[in-house]
Amino acid sequence: MSALSLDRIIALLGEYVRQTRSELDLLLIGRLALHAYGAQKPETEDLDAELTGDVDRLATFLKQQHIPANLSENISGWSVVSMPPGYRERTSVFFEQPGLRVRLLAPVDFVIAKLRRGTELDLEDAGFVAVKFGLSRDVVRAAAEQAIAASPKDTALFAFRKTVDLCCKRLPHSPPPPG
Repeated sequence: MSALSLDRIIALLGEYVRQTRSELDLLLIGRLALHAYGAQKPETEDLDAELTGDVDRLATFLKQQHIPANLSENISGWSVVSMPPGYRERTSVFFEQPGLRVRLLAPVDFVIAKLRRGTELDLEDAGFVAVKFGLSRDVVRAAAEQAIAASPKDTALFAFRKTVDLCCKRLPHSPPPPG
């Protein structure tokens, strides 16, 4: 399996919309979103996304194209740790054409999404976006606390707090301004 590019997935999503004559509103998550955030060559083999549309139909289409996908109507359910409330309202449109809209999480919400999973690669991705957009440790911690407050009480929250602490320790004290 070769690396999946953002251009290729957008072209495939456009083809899906044309073939099915349906509308698709997709919130891009994961490493494919990193390119849109400014990373030079993030590599992934799958599509991670929240969507408004027929999840099963899109999953079948992508499988026929040999693209593994993690799709959901609610990414907050992917972890015991919820997404910060209001994450959908804070998204921005990355790409739009008739029938297809691809959105991105606000940078701080992307950071929290990555920290919810907490692998070393996720920590690197979260750190890249936090530095790129000038997110302070306080901003990341505040978003993490919002996520924790929205989550069911669980011992997994302890591990999430440790992951947040590790990420924040890696961030510069005074992040550079965005841009």
